[in-house]
Amino acid sequence: MAKTARPAVPAAEQIVLTIDVGGSHVKILTSAGGELRRTESGPGLTPQQVVASVKKLAEGLDYDVISMGYPGPVRDNKPSLDPFNLGKGWNGYDFGAAFGKPVKLVNDALMQAIGSYEGGRMLFLGLGTGLGAAMILEHVAQPMELAHLPYRKGFSFEDYVGERGLLKHGKKRWRKYVFDVVDRLCAALQPDYVVIGGGNVDKLDELPARSRRGDNTRAFEGGFRLWRDKALIV
Repeated sequence: MAKTARPAVPAAEQIVLTIDVGGSHVKILTSAGGELRRTESGPGLTPQQVVASVKKLAEGLDYDVISMGYPGPVRDNKPSLDPFNLGKGWNGYDFGAAFGKPVKLVNDALMQAIGSYEGGRMLFLGLGTGLGAAMILEHVAQPMELAHLPYRKGFSFEDYVGERGLLKHGKKRWRKYVFDVVDRLCAALQPDYVVIGGGNVDKLDELPARSRRGDNTRAFEGGFRLWRDKALIV
């Protein structure tokens, strides 16, 4: 006897599993609530290892669709380059096929930006291992690869405000570079406001003008919004 196809779950009722892939951890959370689950990441991490780890982490959880934040550029819902801080084999990898579920893959900074968005023209900057960047202009979301643009003395923005810059220059000078980079990017991109997130935002005791502090947990809300916010264009 033929199997009966499972009826489609209305978008408003879908349970979303959000996966946040970072340089130190892979974290998951569903829109149904519960505790955040995590496992260690690292410079040798492959997409196959992520899929295996997430499937193990998600044991016992119900979910219909997946959102995934990836630390690199994305095209046609797949990674378009291997990430700078992880392993090889990501370029072109089909996570939808690997998970057997509908997947929306976006740049990790963009996912946190979507979760932080409160309308208008927003610039998001993520201060972590590198420098993540994204803009949302009246609900149109755009990832931005600003980290490796030239900044000073032949080095990039990321070299100065990412983790390497913090370790090399110390916290006091690093803070000055962060303020300068935000000022330059605001002059060029003209946002209404800036959200500064990432793991190192807590090392800023003050924030640049028109900026507010982000929260890494907003990445999960961004993943949920990818499936639920009909006004959002990605």
